[in-house]
Amino acid sequence: MPELWRVLLRSRVCCFVLVLFVMLPAAFPSLAADASLTVTPQETRTEAILMGLYFRTPQLGWAVGSGGTILKTVDGGKKWQKISSGTTATLSNVFFINDKQGWVVGANGTIRQSLDGGNTWHAQLIDTQVALYGLSFVSPTEGWAVGGNGTILYTKDGGSHWTDQASKTGAALYAVQFLSPRHGTAVGAVGTVLMTDDGGVTWNPQETQGAVTLFDVHFSDVSTGWTVGNAGAIFQTTDGGTHWIDRTLPCNRTCTKLTDLLHVRFTDPQNGWIAGERGMVYRTTDSGFTWTELGSIAKVSLFGLSFSNGTQGWASGENGTIVRFSTEH
Repeated sequence: MPELWRVLLRSRVCCFVLVLFVMLPAAFPSLAADASLTVTPQETRTEAILMGLYFRTPQLGWAVGSGGTILKTVDGGKKWQKISSGTTATLSNVFFINDKQGWVVGANGTIRQSLDGGNTWHAQLIDTQVALYGLSFVSPTEGWAVGGNGTILYTKDGGSHWTDQASKTGAALYAVQFLSPRHGTAVGAVGTVLMTDDGGVTWNPQETQGAVTLFDVHFSDVSTGWTVGNAGAIFQTTDGGTHWIDRTLPCNRTCTKLTDLLHVRFTDPQNGWIAGERGMVYRTTDSGFTWTELGSIAKVSLFGLSFSNGTQGWASGENGTIVRFSTEH
């Protein structure tokens, strides 16, 4: 079982759902007041756990997961085609820089690249066997991947060659995001937040005043970002990561355990989503200063999330599940 899965299970995230829809909007007045959500389950014909999901456009998307599974759609998920990946390793993340060129990462130091829109894949060789969890590219040539034992890998030739960057940490890194070739953020275990302003030549630890495991990071612009983790952890920065404000969710009257939060995404600077264990989902419409709890909204665990624009999104997870959702403001 990959390291990330062990962390999630220790945190009791087996009931986690990463899905942004409401089956009965009237049950959640705060959401129904500002948007209506429409949900469409999609048929994938696989039982794989789909860990990663990425849509370039409302029509073109990919999903990856256990057993080396790669799926592709060209019609918004009405039909998903299984693609041969050439590996049986669990794939944890997928990213395409354009309609043709993309990468997947996963267990045992797996990195594979496609140059034809995900129809065929070939291995990219790296000198590590650690699990890789996150990746981010800023151009067809320049990108980063992160994983276990503080691993940060960098390429400047589209992945033909990958080199190590010194993270100065042994903590597992679960997510990375670059908004430009110089400015990037990586997060992971024991409250690790690393930032660079020189393309990863140097990575500098940031103080978050907590030792929680951080599972995801997302910046909506160079100044404003969020990272989320276990026990309701939310940290926000408005100065590009120099300072992080603790906005950890409190327990309400019915709370018996702070919810572990695993993913945060913003569709624009004001509208964002957080999803966590036990199917809990939160939404903000004020740039993350306040979050509305929508409750537990689904039964199956979902681990992948992607938006093609501000109104359409997809979530993926256990048993080959992919759900499309759309909003109308």
